[in-house]
Amino acid sequence: MKKAATGIALVVALGIGVVGSALAGLDFGLDTQNLLASKSQVLFGVGKPIDASSQDSIDATTADADPTALATLANCLNADVVTSGVAAPNIDMMALWPNATDPEWLIACNEQGSAQVGVQRINIETGAAETIVVSGLTSCDPARATPWGTIVFAEEDGSNGQLFELIDPLNTTGVAITGGTPTCAVPPAAPGCTGADNIVERTAVGKLSFEGIGFTPNGVMYYGDENRPNNGTPGGAYFKFIPTTLWDPGDDPITSLGDSPLVAGSVYGLRLGKRAGNTDYGQGTQTGLGTWIPVGGLDLRNQAATLKLTGYYRPEDLELDFAAVQDGDVRLCGNNTGNEGDDRYDGETICVADGTIEEAADTTPLSIPEVQYLVIGYPEFAMMDNIAYQPGRGNWVIHEDGDQLLGNNDLWDCLSDGADDNLLSDGCIRIGTLNDLTAEWTGGIFDATGTRFFVSVQHNVTGHGVVLEITGWK
Repeated sequence: MKKAATGIALVVALGIGVVGSALAGLDFGLDTQNLLASKSQVLFGVGKPIDASSQDSIDATTADADPTALATLANCLNADVVTSGVAAPNIDMMALWPNATDPEWLIACNEQGSAQVGVQRINIETGAAETIVVSGLTSCDPARATPWGTIVFAEEDGSNGQLFELIDPLNTTGVAITGGTPTCAVPPAAPGCTGADNIVERTAVGKLSFEGIGFTPNGVMYYGDENRPNNGTPGGAYFKFIPTTLWDPGDDPITSLGDSPLVAGSVYGLRLGKRAGNTDYGQGTQTGLGTWIPVGGLDLRNQAATLKLTGYYRPEDLELDFAAVQDGDVRLCGNNTGNEGDDRYDGETICVADGTIEEAADTTPLSIPEVQYLVIGYPEFAMMDNIAYQPGRGNWVIHEDGDQLLGNNDLWDCLSDGADDNLLSDGCIRIGTLNDLTAEWTGGIFDATGTRFFVSVQHNVTGHGVVLEITGWK
């Protein structure tokens, strides 16, 4: 018996050795990554992706002479300079005007202190920049066009952040905002101020540190609080605002700010966990089904803690999935940067499904939201910040914003989930990397064709605003 057992053990050991030897050179994950890159033309509309993040940091003289040198792009993609040297130095998010089909202007936030330029319009053809809001905004960050023909812009300013609505942006110039009130008083507004009554604060949506904003065609607004956890209090929550009077997508653009759906409505906060009568919420419940909780006060950060809304690590930009919207459904994807340092790469992209467009706007009953991961961070791809949906292909272009990554900040192009078993993106490739250790990609937005991508290179070595237009997708 001992001999037989020894023989069997030897055969088993040898068998394992043979199998181990055959598998020794196989790295299935790397093979899959290489396969994705080899299919980049079909899946992403670009040539060979960028293998590694840039380690370079060019000098200001080189970048001033040719601002496109700030970035290296995947094969087939090309960058042209929209503006350089005349726009405000820290252009963040941008909206296309008068529409995404044939944009002529970028309406852009400048993310600086309240004494600095807040909002500008940038002529796409000439690069000329004109100031809409000259001062009074603290860290203007998000800017979005609404379905009813206005622009919203808001502050990334903790629990004090305000959201404003702008009508007729081409005829509004040099306005100062003091205590939430737009004014043409001098000082502090610049001479030649016009159209102060074209801007109004939208108090009904509440106050928080605004970043991501998205609208459904009938006017429901989704947004998040760029907040990190602190001493056991969860990080930033997600909210939706349901207007008292919904927007009819068939109507003409409004001509008066008093007709905006943002005048009045109700705010709801996202809380995940429906088990045991909707009581299974809190730490550890970051995905799955949930409920929209009515929010009683307009200090949304404090309300999130009181109502125990689901918290994330610094929610950033978000955008609607326009293919889902065309099908009559609400789906949006957004980034949570995660914590940087200590070998943590816990940034993530999540997607929120919220029923049909009609269900998402209903208050009785409220829709049932569902959150799932799209991308989970790793050393090469972390600190997700801005996100842009690419019409036509349905891919997501995700911007990095980190100071301690393995290289410079990159642009990633990510597929949606396919028919495989998991719900994650079917893969991402690096399509851009910055050649500037001080800079980050911000505010990227596609036109309606999905072939023109406008993006800011913020905090770059030149010290002034640079906006690029990237083209070349096949």
